[in-house]
Amino acid sequence: MTTLLLKNADLLLTMDEQRRRILQGGLFARDGVIEQIGPTAELPNEADEVIDASGMIVLPGLINTHHHLYQTLTRAFPGAQDAELFDWLKLLYPVWGELSDEAVYVSATVGLAEMLLSGCTTSTDHLYLFPNDCTLDAEIRAAKELGVRFHPTRGSMSLGTSKGGLPPDHVVQSEDAILADCQRVIERYHDPESYAMVRIGLAPCSPFSVTPDLMRQAADLARSYDKVYLHTHVAETMDEERFCLEKFGARPAAYMQQLGWVGPDVWWAHAIWLDDDEVQMLADTGTGVAHCPSSNMRLGSGIAKIREMRAAGVKVGIAVDGSASNDSCNVLAETRSALLLQRVTKGAAAFTVMDALELATLGSADVIGRDDLGRLAPGMAADFIGLKLDRLEFAGGAVHDPVASLLLCTPSGVDLSVIQGKRIVEGGQILGLDLERIIARHNELAVEMAAKHPA
Repeated sequence: MTTLLLKNADLLLTMDEQRRRILQGGLFARDGVIEQIGPTAELPNEADEVIDASGMIVLPGLINTHHHLYQTLTRAFPGAQDAELFDWLKLLYPVWGELSDEAVYVSATVGLAEMLLSGCTTSTDHLYLFPNDCTLDAEIRAAKELGVRFHPTRGSMSLGTSKGGLPPDHVVQSEDAILADCQRVIERYHDPESYAMVRIGLAPCSPFSVTPDLMRQAADLARSYDKVYLHTHVAETMDEERFCLEKFGARPAAYMQQLGWVGPDVWWAHAIWLDDDEVQMLADTGTGVAHCPSSNMRLGSGIAKIREMRAAGVKVGIAVDGSASNDSCNVLAETRSALLLQRVTKGAAAFTVMDALELATLGSADVIGRDDLGRLAPGMAADFIGLKLDRLEFAGGAVHDPVASLLLCTPSGVDLSVIQGKRIVEGGQILGLDLERIIARHNELAVEMAAKHPA
C-alpha cells in the first residue's frame, strides 16, 4: 500500500458539499484514495510520497465530458475556418477518411497532453469513424501511457449519403461490424468498479449519420452491461432540427425519447436548440448534457440554456468538443468560456465563478456517472491539480480572490496534476513524455492527411 501527503497549499478548494476553502491545507491518500483532508497541521506528518504545495491553489481535477481527439490533426483547417456545422463536416469528412491507427494514437496523445496541462484529469472521447486500420484501442493506449483517467466512447456512423445521411459512404461502417466492435471493446476494456481508470461508452454519432435501428441496438447492448453509458450529439444546430423533422417527423429531443435515448445512463453533447419542456424532460429523466461553449461559438451554433438547465435540475458538465471545432483542448479555458457565454445574454450576475467550476468538477462527474470524482473528500479518488499563485496572469487577482482568479484571469496551465494518487504533471511538465517528438510526428501526419484533400 502506498501513501501520499499533499501539504501546505496556500488554499485548498474542496468542491465538497460545503465548497470549503482551507488555508494552508492538504490531504492524505492511500492507494490513490483520499483518507483525510484539512489543515496541514491536522494531517499525518509522513507518507511514501510528499508534495509540498506551498504557494499554490489546489482543487479537484477537471473533467471533460465530450471530445474528438483525432481532430487535433485538422485544427485551423483552410476552408473550414468560417463554415457552419454541416458544411464544416462535409469538407472534413474526406480528410478524416485518411486516418490511420497511428494517427488516432498520436492525436490522442497530443490532445490528452494539452488537456492534462490545462487541469483535466478525466476525459471522455467520441471516436465515431474508423477508416483503414483505426481502432479505439489506439487512444486507450495513449491515455494509459499518460496516466489519464479515460472514458472513451465507441462511436459509429452507418448512414451514408446514398441512404440519405450526411457522411460519404466510404467513412461509414455496416451496423453488424459496429455492434461487434462495440461488444469487443466493452469486454476488453470496460471497468465498472470504483476508481476505474477506463470505462467504455457507446456513441452512435448523430441523428444524421446513423439509423434508428442502430440507436436502439446500441442502447440495448450498452444496457446489458454495468455502467456502460450512452452518448451522442443532439440539438446542436437548426440544420439538425430540420433534418430530424424531415426524416423522422420529430424534433431531435423528441426523436431521442422515441428511441429510448434518455435516462441517467445517457448524456447528450451540445443540446442547444431545446425548448423549456425539453429542458424539463432532461431533468425528469436524469439525462445529462455536455456543454461545449467554444465550439458552439466557433461554429455559430448558438448558446445553450445552461443556467436554465441547472435551475431545472439537469446534470451539466463542461466539454471542449473536437479540436477542429474548438481548435483547443484547454479545459480550464473552456470553463472560463462557459462562465462568460452565459453572461452575454443574461447579464454579469447570471453565472458565477463557482457555477462554472461546478460544471467542470461535480457536474461533469455526475454526467459521466462517477460518484468518486469531482471533489476532494475522504473516499474520493486522489485526483487534483495545483496552480502557483505568483504567476504573471494572477498578479493582483490572487491577492483578492484566488478562486475567482482561476477563471476571471486566464492561466496558461497547471503546475501540478495528480491522478489516482500518482504525480502526472510537475513543474508544468508532463512526466515521462517526449512532447517535442510527439508534436513533430503529429504535424507530419497532419500534413500527409491534408495533402490528399487540399482545401
